[in-house]
Amino acid sequence: MSLDELSRRAFRQVGTRVRRPDGVDKVTGRAMYGADATAPGMLWGAILRSPHPHARIRAIDTGAAEALKGVRAIVTGADFGEVEDEAIRDIRDNCMARDKALYDGHAVAAVAAVDAATARRALKLIRVDYEPLPHVIDVDEAMKPGAPVVLAGRVQESVAPGLSENVTSYCEFGHGDPEAGFASADKVIARSFRTAATHQGYIEPHACLASWAADGKADLWCCTQGQFMVRSVCAAIMGMEASQLRVTASEIGGGFGGKTTVFIEPVALMLSKKSGRPVKIVMSREEVFRATGPTVHTSSDIRIGMTRDGRITAAEAHLRYSGGAFPCATVEMGAQAAFAAYDLEHVRSHGWNVLTNRPKEAAYRAPGAPQSIYAVESVIDELCQHFGLDPLEVRLKNAARKGTRSSYGPTFPDIGLVATLEAAKAHPHYSAPLGPGQGRGVSCGFWFNFGGNTCVSLNVNTDGTVGVTEGNPDIGGSRASISLMAAEELGIPYDRVRTVVADTSSLGYNDVTDGSRVTFAVGLATIKAARAAIRVMCERAARIWGIDPEAVEWKDGAAVPAGPNAGKFPPMTLAEIAAVSAETGGPIAGHHEVNVDGAGVSFGVHIVDVEVDRETGATKILRYTVFQDAGKAVHPDYVEGQMQGGAVQGIGWALNEEYIYGADGRLQNPGFLDYRVPVASDLPPIEAVILEIPNPGHPYGVRGVGETGIVPPLAAIANAVSRAAGIRLCELPMSPPRILKALSGAG
Repeated sequence: MSLDELSRRAFRQVGTRVRRPDGVDKVTGRAMYGADATAPGMLWGAILRSPHPHARIRAIDTGAAEALKGVRAIVTGADFGEVEDEAIRDIRDNCMARDKALYDGHAVAAVAAVDAATARRALKLIRVDYEPLPHVIDVDEAMKPGAPVVLAGRVQESVAPGLSENVTSYCEFGHGDPEAGFASADKVIARSFRTAATHQGYIEPHACLASWAADGKADLWCCTQGQFMVRSVCAAIMGMEASQLRVTASEIGGGFGGKTTVFIEPVALMLSKKSGRPVKIVMSREEVFRATGPTVHTSSDIRIGMTRDGRITAAEAHLRYSGGAFPCATVEMGAQAAFAAYDLEHVRSHGWNVLTNRPKEAAYRAPGAPQSIYAVESVIDELCQHFGLDPLEVRLKNAARKGTRSSYGPTFPDIGLVATLEAAKAHPHYSAPLGPGQGRGVSCGFWFNFGGNTCVSLNVNTDGTVGVTEGNPDIGGSRASISLMAAEELGIPYDRVRTVVADTSSLGYNDVTDGSRVTFAVGLATIKAARAAIRVMCERAARIWGIDPEAVEWKDGAAVPAGPNAGKFPPMTLAEIAAVSAETGGPIAGHHEVNVDGAGVSFGVHIVDVEVDRETGATKILRYTVFQDAGKAVHPDYVEGQMQGGAVQGIGWALNEEYIYGADGRLQNPGFLDYRVPVASDLPPIEAVILEIPNPGHPYGVRGVGETGIVPPLAAIANAVSRAAGIRLCELPMSPPRILKALSGAG
């Protein structure tokens, strides 16, 4: 189907605001989350964590803990075997330290006991002989020659000499000659920026229940964004075949990328294996902050040249990202995303991944993109101020379009950036008057979107209802969206479809719920599975009518003869065909397995108005509007929720949220009292404006929406605050003390 046909297609189910299938269970307390799982004879697990940011573990004495009544098993890093894969080895060593503790909160031992209180008492009896080592917390300090080395021997060949061993990788993207471009600019601005590490702030802590059977098979129930990933990782760490481990995903109380890896699951499995009993572990909030993955913290240098009429002549970024105590590749996504919104002749991005004595980084929605785009969009805004230009007009003049060679390599197909910018410029928010002490900020945002390995099974029941089985935890409304697409394709009401999330033994492999992939990828596979079932139903109708299957087509939820030459038969509905399926060939089902491509990139534009109190440094968000291309909004309520949620998380990131470490290398604010996320009283109503520029890679034109919403807020808010305060702020969060310091420094 062409883009024009996609844009004109009239949908019956897709695009409606149907009731969410999980809503009643969640508001009534019936939904089963990770901590709700139990098993007969279950033990409680607890984990001992290092109080040092960096220390050699000379010895661990567990004798007193083992002697405590009620203790059934204790594990340390020595209980886990060797693995060949370096990435899996890093996860293993993050779950349980071996030779060294690499950050404050790093797990060093774990206990399983008859109850939680006994397990906690046992932890206090374990004696660890630590040799404290020099530590490094800051990304720039960690890069310097002579900095304490977090992990030795992890430097890739791409890294130039002269940097510390903590710099593990380097990447570069771009084209043209930036220096030539800068020479033709009327103004070049170069600035340095910093962003703090922030946590995803999910309400549900990590929790799991592991049960290792005597025959070597195991079951694991956990809150995760990807049960197949958990199976692969845990099986590799435990040295077992993947088929011997069944993983079931619970309902999830928030993830946002923070539950795309494992932290406690292998520990629970090992405790269960040693004790012969099921073992449950539930993290405390302090453990979540100290020992699970926040974002990278970053330092960057941005240089952009512009002519007086607003044309960007050259752009360059130097990005330094710390992924904590283990190597990561997030800087590559940041470097690719930095200038993706613009059609540039001369552009270059450089990125370095750096180790520090912090927890291993995890994704937070669009990992790496908010930080780099914050810095880039800030400099573009400052150039607009310098020349007195309209910031949206400048972005429109330089916007990437169909056929643009992107800053990271590929040429863009149909994209919605220009339409999104035009919608923002035409919106009443953009022309609304501002009062004293107020400022307005805008920013573009970009995310790649992913497809990936996907498997769906669709079963037509004899009563005319349909069951869809998919393999991705629902973290953003995917069950409703998938049911809508199945209903649309089959031509039946939404409430006749139920979508469930399968365990790892019930379906083929599915990639993690991340990268804004699920509605796109699982939706595509569901549509293809529905079409496979439709082919079967047409064949069954043809058999009943005694005509060729090619003479039957599917229309409005029923099989009908394909033209007058096929005969005059009344339509057979899905329910009628299903009712006699046992007599016409047996069960009716459709399946589809695919490694999906064609996700289509995503763009958004945010406008925000703020007011800065010059006496207190406090910032108040006055008005916020989000514009984003959804391709096709399958369930508009969920799409708006994703857009609004990204804005809210960006508000927290820009104004308040940060990991604060003391000189001793210990995290000082591991809880929601001191790590402040936005609450309702901090927020205005957030208007979400959905645009629908169809994605040619999807049968219904869908493109992912979950990641993009968190990309523009950092820059949009920073630009608004900088305009309101009359001084450019270059460090996040822009907390009241930082704003007051900037104001006092400005005289």
